Amino acid sequence: MAQSPSLPTVVIVGRPNVGKSTLFNCILGRRRAIVGDEPGITRDRIHGEAVYRGRPFELIDTGGIVPNEREAIPSEILKQARVALNRAAHVILLVDGRAEITAPDRELAQLLRRFGKPVSLAVNKIDSPRREDLAHEFHSLGIGDLFPVSAEHRLGIDELLDHVTATFPETLREERTHEPIRVAIIGRPNVGKSTLLNALVGHERSIVTPVAGTTRDAVDETVAVDGVDYTFVDTAGIRRKGKTKLMAEKLSVVMARKHIRLASVVLVVLDAPEGVVALDANIGGYAHEAGRAVILCVNKWDIAAGKDRRAFTATVRDQMKFLEYAPVVYLSAKTGAGVRQVFSLIREVWNAASRRVPTGELNRFLATLRPAPKQKILYMTQPTVRPPTFVLFTDSRERLHFSTERFLVNQLRKQFGFRGTPVVVKTKFHRSA
Repeated sequence: MAQSPSLPTVVIVGRPNVGKSTLFNCILGRRRAIVGDEPGITRDRIHGEAVYRGRPFELIDTGGIVPNEREAIPSEILKQARVALNRAAHVILLVDGRAEITAPDRELAQLLRRFGKPVSLAVNKIDSPRREDLAHEFHSLGIGDLFPVSAEHRLGIDELLDHVTATFPETLREERTHEPIRVAIIGRPNVGKSTLLNALVGHERSIVTPVAGTTRDAVDETVAVDGVDYTFVDTAGIRRKGKTKLMAEKLSVVMARKHIRLASVVLVVLDAPEGVVALDANIGGYAHEAGRAVILCVNKWDIAAGKDRRAFTATVRDQMKFLEYAPVVYLSAKTGAGVRQVFSLIREVWNAASRRVPTGELNRFLATLRPAPKQKILYMTQPTVRPPTFVLFTDSRERLHFSTERFLVNQLRKQFGFRGTPVVVKTKFHRSA
């Protein structure tokens, strides 16, 4: 399937085994949205759609441009790549920073310069400040814009993309993806999931694309609200009656886990009159463990006794401590009260889960931490989003203490937000430390 012709195109070129596929996946991020595998440009040509700082673009990996390091670039290989290069708004020439400059590197750089397209030279596998000196010798390739990067560890990628996409047009934040935001409505039986689904996709809103599911009996509904598309994963299957209450509860868990896998944002529906029960926490835990953005929807608030939001919220936080980051919204799916605000919350938590913090900004943040973690953290980076995931490079093979990890997550939230989404912190021993 072809990409939108209106998007600017970025083409990655380089000889085999320099890390083109790793860079390709790194730039695409968690989605890894492989759109096509098209013979005719090169045998391994793949492309996808990426967004950086609100600027969408098509990304093409032209694997196999140089089939053999001992050969000059055959004219037919260049001819196959010419279609991609002709479309390119920017070309990234990727080289291996740990290897010596080869004849194919020099010839490819020369050919790209003659092509007349903007070219950036990315020197890969530069995973520590000590290795940055290795990148300088690649200036001899004659490409002025040089960026030391580590595609594996996502080091230097923000600086590269800042330059590559500098002239690309921006879109509104809510329009960062052409795909709808996929939303699952989950919860135990009889909390009002189907009623909430009907309220969210009600007749007042235009149904854009009702698409029958391939593995479900239900139908997913896509609606447009304020210029943003939302696809709600229908969990109507949970309504099937089991022979016992235990069977219904088991079925609710099975269906919840199934629909969580299909969504980016999860609405966990709670029953206000009944309060929070253990099964609510179990179901919410599956969304948290899956790394999905979460909104806690307290339904049937119109018939709740007392209607003390502060007290009910305190109970929710106590019973579901692991979801302390999730916003709580009070509504009545039956009357429609409070339903409209769910859409703005979905956009907010989706944007938070999709946020990427530049490496430079992260390390400036790291230097300001008070108190600083006892374990020495050399630097940190954010390799993926949804959920935002941070890798800390340390001088020890030991994992961070739980209290230190919690402190870091809290500080990341305080500095950068991330409302409604889990934040994952991982550690990695830095061999050269």
